[in-house]
Amino acid sequence: MKRGSTLFLKVAVIFIGIPVLAACLFLLPQIANEANEAASRGSDLAFVVYAILMVMYVSAVPFYFALYQSFNLLSYIDKNQAFSELSVRALKKIKNCALIISGLYVVGIPFVYILAEVDDAPGLILVGMVMIFAPLVIAVFAAVLQRLLQQAIDIKSENDLTV
Repeated sequence: MKRGSTLFLKVAVIFIGIPVLAACLFLLPQIANEANEAASRGSDLAFVVYAILMVMYVSAVPFYFALYQSFNLLSYIDKNQAFSELSVRALKKIKNCALIISGLYVVGIPFVYILAEVDDAPGLILVGMVMIFAPLVIAVFAAVLQRLLQQAIDIKSENDLTV
């Protein structure tokens, strides 16, 4: 495989991580400050916002770990080690990270429901559901790739033994 295509994907992985980092550094603290001001005025809704923010911050850890594993997977492809146990392990870690992210948002969806009820914003529930199902789709895709790659490695090792 040409190195240029993996270089493009590595740059894409970096660009995927930048908006999430910006949100964690700038947007989420601003939302927390507004929730803090609302709590000082006597609103009980601030604790719901804090719970949602906590889920978002905690989910950033497996997100960046999955991006790191994706970067590693692209490095393995560059080194012609795409059909190796290292690639299978990287895909397994990506799958597990996606499942963790999805699970965190499943835990957080009741808080999104409370916030949507108070603000009368039913579309917020749909956004919460997207945050559950998008990582779930990635987990299923990574699991399928992991299984296919493991089968290809097994076939390759059988062919190496018969020669």
